[in-house]
Amino acid sequence: MNGMNFLDLVKARYSVRSYRPQAVEREKVEYLLECARLAPSAVNFQPWRFFVVASDARREALRRCYHREWFAEAPLCIAVCVDESVSWKRKSDGHDHADIDAAIAAEHICLAAAEQGLGSCWVCNFDVPLCREALELPATLRPVVLIPVGYPADAPAQKKRKSPDEVAEWR
Repeated sequence: MNGMNFLDLVKARYSVRSYRPQAVEREKVEYLLECARLAPSAVNFQPWRFFVVASDARREALRRCYHREWFAEAPLCIAVCVDESVSWKRKSDGHDHADIDAAIAAEHICLAAAEQGLGSCWVCNFDVPLCREALELPATLRPVVLIPVGYPADAPAQKKRKSPDEVAEWR
């Protein structure tokens, strides 16, 4: 998949919900993490921490946070967490940009995974207290998204997207 333009990469990325048991090479995981590390963040505060969950014991603990068979198939999971004590807050209304920063970094991981021939999926509907316990997170960190990563065992379905006129306006 290397050498594709950005639109082709975006079209190639999909939510993978079936993974082959093949391990993901460490250098590919490090590539994903580097892409996330270089993601933009509000005022460049970089309030994120990334946890690669690859050991069998830790993966089993994490599975209790999200009960889907396909989630358990992934050979590893990257937990994207934020530290709200260091995230930027907009002065005009106090809005905390921690989740936005985490989302940008998470999507960098997903796009980088697609570029490397790997599959991923956003998981946000998980049990946060159980996740905190499974990852043994300090009180300052909050998990935002879990991203299972592995080699896809399924094929992408047709993407359902609104038309350009439904999502964009020229003023």
